Amino acid sequence: MKPVVVGDDLAKAFGIKIIYFDLDKWNIRPDAALELEKILDVMKQYPNMKIDVRSHTDSRQTHKYNEKLSDRRAKSTMSWLVKNGIDANRLTGKGYGETQLVNKCADGVKCSEDEHQAKKK
Repeated sequence: MKPVVVGDDLAKAFGIKIIYFDLDKWNIRPDAALELEKILDVMKQYPNMKIDVRSHTDSRQTHKYNEKLSDRRAKSTMSWLVKNGIDANRLTGKGYGETQLVNKCADGVKCSEDEHQAKKK
């Protein structure tokens, strides 16, 4: 058990890695499921805890497309948690599309695949 307070970032507090998705997809990959299991464990330890799931994309499609894709990713993440025993009323979520990039790869900037997959530090 580790103390957490409202507003804490679970990923930082418990060493949970950012969850990644394949290009143009929103299904939960096996590596993402491992990280979600950590969140599941924390939420089971704290039965009154509510979390806000935030999802993002790179900039390789239009803003509108990326908003929809990131929304699907947030919903997919929440659905996985619900299927694994978390009550849906403990979850909120939103897709932010490409509005919070972690790299220089904005629209019109040429980037390699590795640069597009840049991980948040």
